[in-house]
Amino acid sequence: MSEQNLKKLWDAGIPIVMGTDAGNIGTLHGPSVFREMALMRDAGLTPLQVLRSATTNGARAMGRTDIGAVAPGKLADLVLLNADPLADVANLSHAERVIKGGVVYEPEKLIDSIR
Repeated sequence: MSEQNLKKLWDAGIPIVMGTDAGNIGTLHGPSVFREMALMRDAGLTPLQVLRSATTNGARAMGRTDIGAVAPGKLADLVLLNADPLADVANLSHAERVIKGGVVYEPEKLIDSIR
């Protein structure tokens, strides 16, 4: 039922923002976002709609005009992928590089740094 409601809301033009229930027992911060995106896809949202819910719609919901899109005047924090996220939202978990504050990071080294 919730999947049908999500699709109806999107189709009605109501902004949908991707989020997780991280903080609940058993829901991990970070990785749970990929399950959320898969559930949105399963509800009938296209990969582009899922991506927009996590970027531009999220920025708008927070009242942030400086993030959420790649454009002049926006903060240039990016995740570079090695697979097309518009082909499948699962490809959003295929990070090749992360650019944060103008510094390029390799995901493997970031993960190793917290072990």
